Amino acid sequence: MMRGGQGAERAPVLQFTNCRILRGGTLLREDLWVRGGRVLDPEKLFFEERRVADEQRDCGGCILAPGFIDVQMNGGFGVDFSRATEDVGSGVALVAQRILSHGVTSFCPTLVTSPSEVYHKVLPQIPVKSGGPHGAGVLGVHLEGPFISPEKRGAHPEAHIRSFEVNAFHDLLATYGTLDNVRIVTLAPELGRSHEVIQALTAQDICVSLGHSVAHLQAAEEAVQSGATFITHLFNAMLPFHHRDPGIVGLLTSDRLPPGRCIFYGMIADGIHTNPAALRIAHRAHPQGLVLITDAVPALGLGNGHHTLGQMEVEVEGLVACIAGTKTLCGSIAPMDVCVRHFLQATGCSVEAALEAASLHPAQLLGLEKSKGTLDFGADADFVVLDDALHVLATYISGQADSQSQPNPTSASGDSKSQLNPHPPLPRA
Repeated sequence: MMRGGQGAERAPVLQFTNCRILRGGTLLREDLWVRGGRVLDPEKLFFEERRVADEQRDCGGCILAPGFIDVQMNGGFGVDFSRATEDVGSGVALVAQRILSHGVTSFCPTLVTSPSEVYHKVLPQIPVKSGGPHGAGVLGVHLEGPFISPEKRGAHPEAHIRSFEVNAFHDLLATYGTLDNVRIVTLAPELGRSHEVIQALTAQDICVSLGHSVAHLQAAEEAVQSGATFITHLFNAMLPFHHRDPGIVGLLTSDRLPPGRCIFYGMIADGIHTNPAALRIAHRAHPQGLVLITDAVPALGLGNGHHTLGQMEVEVEGLVACIAGTKTLCGSIAPMDVCVRHFLQATGCSVEAALEAASLHPAQLLGLEKSKGTLDFGADADFVVLDDALHVLATYISGQADSQSQPNPTSASGDSKSQLNPHPPLPRA
């Protein structure tokens, strides 16, 4: 898809009509104009270029929202990102294609705590990659561990958990092998020398997230002062809230954060990991920082049975995924659109707030809000078409629909129209 310059100006102009666009926190009854993979300002098109749309697409009154962004996804559809196979890339591509039907246009493949050789083999095989009709874009890898607390390891194998030694950042580099494709690192802030690691990572524009931790509030605040900006699956794998020391959870209302700093926090709104009351508490305390994540495991889309998550064996029964033989939760099997709908129902928030928690907020977390998570003029034309119940009807990346959700378009000029497919590409979860 052409972007910018004269080539983009010669590209066809698409006009999506009869829709409600999520823009600026409000659902607006406006048309969406797209050219060259970006959202177009129609006034400039009319008054400066004196052009009209080359093709119109009737959206049937549906909602057009920015594409969902999942910053924590361990795998899905039988693909385990924490397994050092010979062709990791094909597995990532399969997941990227399958999650389009759930409205996800960008994601961060996530590796759980693993042996060092796994990182060395897997990370070079997951490059940052633009999305398209072939699949969601890869924004970079999320490394969840191994520098975490053994006491709050969850589904992370204790044998491979590490702490920082004297040369802390050197130890981290030696463990991972490379940071070239890394976007997020989850670590426990109470670990010795964690603050110098946080500073070194943020200096490389890598987001540091706090999680799998027994940190008290002061340690968490100091980590944010060093540059941490995210909390990995709030409430899960951390000290429970206590009124005299609320732990990491207390960051949501802390008055000791750097001026102007927004702390973001992930929530697994699958109806299993977090009680609806806890979802409501977090959302009402700090709504602008809430980021919906799936924490999806390789069993996503496969149903009951035995599966893997890195070095661990996972057993799925119904909607629950646990380490085999235990009651320890190990990620979710709910796709992003299901999480958005559950979050909306559980919190009673507005439709706009629910959609922004899966799009704008993760984009802001990663510093991508100028191009992702928004349908402002000039942004990437990554968007999802939804009915009033927030079921996915079609997913577009750079103004192009994935092959499963896009009807055969009738390209024409002027006022010709093509009707969007009224049915979702896969059975609704």
